[in-house]
Amino acid sequence: MYSFRRLALALALGLPAAHLAFAQAASSSSNPAESAPQASQQQPSAEAQNQGAISVQARIHARREQRRIQAIKEVYSHLYEANLDMGYARFIPGPNLQRVTYYAWNTGLTRYYSQRLGATADFRGYYGTAFVGLNSSSITRPAISTYTLMGGPTYRFYMQPRYSISGRALGGYALGNFSGDTNGFGSKTLGIYPDGGSFAASVAVSGEYNLSPAIGLRLSPEYLFTGFGSTMQYSRGFTAGFVFRFGKQ
Repeated sequence: MYSFRRLALALALGLPAAHLAFAQAASSSSNPAESAPQASQQQPSAEAQNQGAISVQARIHARREQRRIQAIKEVYSHLYEANLDMGYARFIPGPNLQRVTYYAWNTGLTRYYSQRLGATADFRGYYGTAFVGLNSSSITRPAISTYTLMGGPTYRFYMQPRYSISGRALGGYALGNFSGDTNGFGSKTLGIYPDGGSFAASVAVSGEYNLSPAIGLRLSPEYLFTGFGSTMQYSRGFTAGFVFRFGKQ
């Protein structure tokens, strides 16, 4: 009887301790399972934030590119482009004479068939004074002039809203007036090419800066080729001035 009481007392004291140990083991085993979902929930959140930032940057870049394309279209979708320029060239007036400085006016009209390709008609007048040295006529510095009418393609190979770079190749006719200031002695007497016509050609690269979609500034370094006196003259120079755009393609 005494042994039975001792066993009952031991069971009564052991059951609460066993229950407490079992509860602690269960809570410790459940914590990793709870922390794992929390970590997995935090990681996708960071990735979502990074993807959101990249998406915002992509949208900003796309909007900027769209605005740039629209600005290019606004400037270079005009149907016509007229230019009013001044010019400069170094011209050989005779086979044995030194080069003279030619100053020029230049005007032209370009009809564009796309934002890049156009056809240009070009008109110019060149004026200078040839140094012919001492001679029997006592005329040492006669005034001379040349006029050209040319046409050909123009192509823009780089375009931005504020500026562009293009190239052009022109060909046509040149008229030389070399004897008008010789007092009747004639240009050949002074060693200058005879009056008359010749072919004319020009190759140029043009840079434009746009003041507005309809108005720009242009600078065009170039070579001008003529064939007076059955010889070839190549004149380095440039034209520079204003560009006016109008009409829509």
